[in-house]
Amino acid sequence: MADRLRIGVLGAAHITPAALIDPAKDNAEVVVSAVAARDISRAQDFAAKHGIGRVHDSYEALLADPDVDAVYNPLPNGLHGRWTRAAIEAGKHVLCEKPFSANADEARQVAELAAASDRVVMEAFHYRYHPFALRAQEIIASGELGTLQRVDAAFCFPLPKFSDIRYNYGLAGGATMDAGCYAVHMLRTFGGETPEVVSAQAKLRDSNVDRAMTAQLRFPGGHTGRLRCSMWSADLLRISLRVTGDRGELYVLNPLLPHLFNRFSVRTGGDKRVERFPRRSTYAYQLDAFAAAVLRGEPVRTTPEDAIENMTVIDSIYRAAGLPVREPS
Repeated sequence: MADRLRIGVLGAAHITPAALIDPAKDNAEVVVSAVAARDISRAQDFAAKHGIGRVHDSYEALLADPDVDAVYNPLPNGLHGRWTRAAIEAGKHVLCEKPFSANADEARQVAELAAASDRVVMEAFHYRYHPFALRAQEIIASGELGTLQRVDAAFCFPLPKFSDIRYNYGLAGGATMDAGCYAVHMLRTFGGETPEVVSAQAKLRDSNVDRAMTAQLRFPGGHTGRLRCSMWSADLLRISLRVTGDRGELYVLNPLLPHLFNRFSVRTGGDKRVERFPRRSTYAYQLDAFAAAVLRGEPVRTTPEDAIENMTVIDSIYRAAGLPVREPS
């Protein structure tokens, strides 16, 4: 492998500039070298706008490109598993947008394929690579908060455009898939374990698609958790994490994009402090980690095995709410 990682992009998704193209400009180890789209004119426009050197008229053509080392997969949820598998089979490393797959069974299929290869396959939970996440884990592990009692995670944002693909059941859409996957991951990361779902209640966009979800959870260690997520509800905007122990509490405002705005506070006894972090983006830290894993074999935190755990909880939330588990497209 050369000293630069050449990444090809599947599709011309809106998230790609923030998640990959902008961070790559400041990363000497990465170049975004190609893009493919089903509509070749859209791929050409995207490439021209972002200075990408090569355009392919199909995803298959990009995967066959010998000058592409790795693939960024920001396709709709229901297509994540299919094209991540195809990329691994083509010998490419993969950075796959969340959620990793349509359901836990599909996540297992991808994980098995990744394990049988020598490719790096990483789920794009970018917050996990930011210094705030590491610091939060340090505080929890130190015992400063005492014995864990409860973890609350919320990701609510307004998406009133109901024709958006994120409301499309056929593309594995729904609030729990798009926003809730982050909340589930934070509950697991900062709760220290994978919880069981006690109950869940959905607000529906249609008979199968949730526009909002709340869930109560229980961890093996005895502490409890609560998830709130929505793409359209009375909770228009709420992005937060609260970890409560018997001696203190950690509260994080905007754990998802802390480089935009953030408050990280710790309360123990009668004392309260605020800690601050670099303004560098979560996506930049994530790209550093992906490049380091591919070029130098460094470990990643958001593995396919971790994705199985996350999708298992998401599937359980849907079942508890009386909704069908999402299926691959």
